[in-house]
Amino acid sequence: MEYIHFLRSKVGTVPLLLAGAAVAILDGEDRILLQRRTDTGNWGLPGGLMEPGESAEETARREVLEETGLHIGNLELITVLSGREFYTELPNGDRFYPVTVIYLSRDIRDGRLHADGTEGGDVRYFRPDHLPEPITLIFRRLLERFPHLTGR
Repeated sequence: MEYIHFLRSKVGTVPLLLAGAAVAILDGEDRILLQRRTDTGNWGLPGGLMEPGESAEETARREVLEETGLHIGNLELITVLSGREFYTELPNGDRFYPVTVIYLSRDIRDGRLHADGTEGGDVRYFRPDHLPEPITLIFRRLLERFPHLTGR
């Protein structure tokens, strides 16, 4: 059982403080890899919640592999996003305040790009001037604070 499911079985939908990681993956053409979330329909960075004992980098690599099929190498820390503005209530009623460690990677080592079909219904690269909508709040704030990531 994933840690979050274990927690929810104990506390229900009360707001939790949850740590996670996400990765802005850029290809050789400076396109950014986004996934369309199945729960909200929003496009955002591949990423997810930490499991007990994982480092933020391990979480980032595991989530990218699970959600995109790609093995990534070098990770560069961009920022940590947290606070009231990121409070999230999911369609299933789960509520949480995320603390999200955001990395950048241009180092795709291996794998075949595909959506996992569970958390992400689609994954694809987008040019900076053709980003999809709607996008997740975390991705929107990242673009506002670090516009150079996508050449904006």
